[in-house]
Amino acid sequence: MDERRALGFGLSAVLLWSTVATAFKLTLAELTPIQMLTVASAVSGCVLLGICALQGKLNQVVNTFLANPWYYLLLGLINPLAYYLILFKAYSLLPASQAQAINYSWAITLTLMAAVFLGQTIRKQDWIACALSYFGVVVIATKGDILAMQFDSPLGVGLALLSTLLWAGYWILNTKNQADPVVGVLLGFLVATPLAFVLSYYEGAQWQHISLQGWAAVTYVGLFEMGITFVLWLSALKLTQNTARISNLIFASPFISLILLATIIGEAIHPTTLIGLIFIMLGLLVQQMKQKKTLPTLNEG
Repeated sequence: MDERRALGFGLSAVLLWSTVATAFKLTLAELTPIQMLTVASAVSGCVLLGICALQGKLNQVVNTFLANPWYYLLLGLINPLAYYLILFKAYSLLPASQAQAINYSWAITLTLMAAVFLGQTIRKQDWIACALSYFGVVVIATKGDILAMQFDSPLGVGLALLSTLLWAGYWILNTKNQADPVVGVLLGFLVATPLAFVLSYYEGAQWQHISLQGWAAVTYVGLFEMGITFVLWLSALKLTQNTARISNLIFASPFISLILLATIIGEAIHPTTLIGLIFIMLGLLVQQMKQKKTLPTLNEG
């Protein structure tokens, strides 16, 4: 029964994550990246507060923060504040299909950073995985014209790659975190949301022009990119006796996402984006071969 529930939670998370690239683009049509971060963070924080209340964990929130305030301030500054602000900006500069595909290389970045900061050994297959995935990134960024090395948006590609560094760095910092994971993520939003409001005020953000569709899209992002889906994924990993089987579900997400981008917002998917994404996925598959469970397996961001 637990395995069936784990599979249900895992599939639900993957399907929801598959929709967020489309939601990002719909939201960015009306909101700036800072506005998007502000509203989505506020929504996600409220949702996670509600989940903590239902799970009887509210009494842990203040005590957990006070036990190591500077640590949780740093985590909140990295994720969600810096990570999502940079990711949303990358989505505003690139086709969503390119941005989400490049973002999937974060797991490779995590392997390299774990070797530097945690002293973990990089295996031969990790180097092969890195080569495959970053070759895929180059294919996507150059639209297949690898020798010319010309990018439609060098800044967008750079920001998408920077987001993978931030996301990987966040989880490396989390390896020593003994707190309840939902409480830990909630604290990040409690730190970041007020700062996001300050940034949006400094930017001179205008809110009155946003349509009902814009508000619905950004609320959806807060619910299903940052909030509920994270808890579904954690629940799946907690219930299962076969972590690899649940983790491998994530490989379907980027391809479902491309279909949704093409059908819902009519984005033209460049053939080289699909080719590059296949290389990235191959790299991730190679990386997972007999991999020891030393770091968390989570979403794309």
